[in-house]
Amino acid sequence: MSVSAIIIAAVVVGGTGIVIGIILGIAGEKFKVEVDPKEEEVLAALPGNNCGGCGFAGCSGLAAAIAKGEAEVGSCPVGGAAVAAKIGAIMGQEVGESVREVAFVKCAGTCENANADYEYYGVEDCSMMAFVPNGGPKKCNFGCLGFGECVKACPFDAIHIKNGVAVVDKEQCKACGKCIKACPKNLIELVPYDAKHIVQCSSQDKGKQVMTACKVGCIGCKMCERVCESGAVTVENNIAHIDQSKCTGCGACAEKCPKKIITGKKVTA
Repeated sequence: MSVSAIIIAAVVVGGTGIVIGIILGIAGEKFKVEVDPKEEEVLAALPGNNCGGCGFAGCSGLAAAIAKGEAEVGSCPVGGAAVAAKIGAIMGQEVGESVREVAFVKCAGTCENANADYEYYGVEDCSMMAFVPNGGPKKCNFGCLGFGECVKACPFDAIHIKNGVAVVDKEQCKACGKCIKACPKNLIELVPYDAKHIVQCSSQDKGKQVMTACKVGCIGCKMCERVCESGAVTVENNIAHIDQSKCTGCGACAEKCPKKIITGKKVTA
């Protein structure tokens, strides 16, 4: 091949590349989507975890929604009050007082406390337990299965299986809600970080059945409800519930509970 042929080929290829580049540049300018400067500022203020805890498809989705006024400035559960304040300043909005929340597992059915119907050998996956007898080896159909589907879902390493039950590290938890969605037993809920008392059980079985399944399960005796002077405790479907907005932290419910399944310490003045 002659030198001239090589030069001509190089010129053709190079010229073609330049023409394509110009065309792409023009097309890019013509069809580019204008981005709201506030959206970019909000996105920069967000933590960038892309956990989806806000209900949007990552931080960019939330930033766009906030910029359009379709989401509250404090919608990021990971960033908390600090990030909400930054975004509020960007959007020119006042940020209301926010309550830090953490995930809480409503089960205390550890290996020592929970009785089993049989020994299970197989795939250790919580969702798979729907296809095995009694929904899993534990006698309680409402308890934590202990196979860690919530652990796999948590992007912050805030939940671990300890002695057969999922336990949340309050300091690591960002309240993104992924563990809540992952749990097939619906055992996890968000509660205030400084919640005074919480019922660590979710069984809806009657007392006698609960006692055969777990040493510490709520038996629905209503003793906690009777001693609560603030009306924060109610028993429905054989399980006690505590309204955190009414709880004064007096500790009467925890002291009276015969199963000692209400967590927390008495608040003293």
